[in-house]
Order: sequence, then structure tokens, then C-alpha cells
Amino acid sequence: MRTALAASLLTGRPFAIDRIRAGRDRPGLLHQHLAAVRAAGEISAADITGAALGSPAIVFRPGPVTAGRYHFSIGTAGSTSLVLQTILLPLLEAGTSVVTIEGGTHNEGAPPFEFLDRAFAPVLGRMGAELELTLERPGFYPKGGGLVRLRTGQTQWRRLTLDDRGPLRRTEARALVSRLPLSIAQRELAVVAQELGWAAETLHAEAVQAAGPGNIIMLVVASANVTEVFSGFGRRGLPAEEVAQRAVEQARGYLEAGVPVGQQLADQLLLPLARAGGESFVTSEPTTHFRTNAAVVARFFDIDVGLTSLETGRIRVECRPA
Repeated sequence: MRTALAASLLTGRPFAIDRIRAGRDRPGLLHQHLAAVRAAGEISAADITGAALGSPAIVFRPGPVTAGRYHFSIGTAGSTSLVLQTILLPLLEAGTSVVTIEGGTHNEGAPPFEFLDRAFAPVLGRMGAELELTLERPGFYPKGGGLVRLRTGQTQWRRLTLDDRGPLRRTEARALVSRLPLSIAQRELAVVAQELGWAAETLHAEAVQAAGPGNIIMLVVASANVTEVFSGFGRRGLPAEEVAQRAVEQARGYLEAGVPVGQQLADQLLLPLARAGGESFVTSEPTTHFRTNAAVVARFFDIDVGLTSLETGRIRVECRPA
């Protein structure tokens, strides 16, 4: 749905979607999904049918996207990142805007703020986008209360080819806790040191101020051509060591695969590549979510998404004119 909203705003093409989250325990639109729909509607004065909590279907007819100052509040700890992704590319094309979004900034099942800021935004910059992201305050589930700010400038899209990540420049681990003992973060970093052998000066435990308790560990792998961010999310009853291990396994898999683009970043790059007219990147085996996203993108743009198997499990993703 978020991809369809963004693509609709970019192309001016209306769409209808039904059976939204039909297989979930709580089907239909939740607060963060509804916030994305309403945000897309506000920046384009769209005509929307079905924009209500729990709605299983919507019809979205966009108007022209207008730059400006916008504030969106999810009203819960729903992900600010997922709302931001919905409106980001359309606003990049509209000109200079300032957007603030309140809600969760570090949510399990969604990209944390640092992924958008350090992995996704720099690639968009290489493609000609002008943007600045700021984390004003963090927000964790279930309290939320986080605040993210986006500033956009002018964008002239350029195609992207990302076939090699280049030499490894640095690695870094950050473990954040809010209203929890700092020892939790320190235990997580001990796992990173043991499992990945990262030096002590690259491991950072931080206590942050949020509306409620929360914990996340983020592993940053910065190479010459791309930066990736991998996360483990703390929750009640889950040992700190297991939280860290989940992030470690993601980072280790990425490093061993020898690809520039991780699975999550691959998912995010489809829409900007389609908008820029194509080109390619190399990743590991795409997820089901990636394939669904590719199918949605192809419905809005005259683009084909092709997958070519390379050696040792590497996959080249090519976006080319249909």
C-alpha cells in the first residue's frame, strides 16, 4: 500500500487496493497505515475513499503534490519511517519542504531512523536528491513520542548502478536504551565484540531520553560505495544477548555475501530506480516483500524488474524500460 501511494503521487495515476493486511490478527488499516494514507492525501489534496481505522480497502485519486510545511502525528508508537517513506520521493520532486512526523522512530518490523539517514538517504543523494533527515527525539514501542524532521530541496534524478560496495572503511555498533539500565546495551555490545571482533572504540552504549522504555542495537557497515545498517530490537522477555545476536547474524550474512545492497535496502531502491528510469544493483536472494514491491512498482511505471543470478548466490537487479 505504501509503495502504491508513493507511486500514485509520482505518476498521478489513481489506484484501488483491497484485502489490506487480510491475513493479520488485526486486519485493515492500523494507525500508522492510516497516517501514511492521510499524509499522502494532504500533500496532494487527494480524493480518498476508505481512509478509516480498520478499513480493508481504499481508493486513492491523487492531485498535484505541493511543497510546503507539514506535520503528521501517528497518534501511537507506529513507525515514522514507514510514513516518511510514503511521501519522501513525491516531496523530493515538489521542491523545498519541511516535514515533521511524530510516532515511533525505532520499531521492530520497520527501518529505524538511522537506516534511513545513513543507508537510504546517501544513495538517494547519489541519484540527485537533496534531503536532510534529523532525529529530534527517539520514540520506542509502546509509548512512541518520537519526532523526525525532513527537509527537501530540488531533485534531478540520475540513474544508479551499484554493483560493488568497494573497500570496507569502518564498522560501528550503537546500542541505545531509554529508561532501562545501561548494562543492557553493554551486554549487547559484548556480543558484537565476541562474534564479529569489532574493536572496543567502535562500540558505543548510549542512554537516550524517550517517552517510554526501549532498546535497540544497530550495526553500521560503511564501505566506499554504500553504507548498510542492521538492527536488533529489544523487547520484554528477550535477553540482551539474543537481541544482539539477531543483528550480528544480519551483518555477518551481508559481509559474507559480498554484495553492496542488503535485503532491506534492495526493497527501498526499487521505487527511486523506477522513477529515475532504471539501472541496476547487486544484492543477495530477494525477499518475498521485495518481489511484491517489484510487482507493484511495475503496475505504475513502464519498467521491468529483472533478476539475474550471479556467482555464489549474488543477484543482479535490473530496472529497465518495458
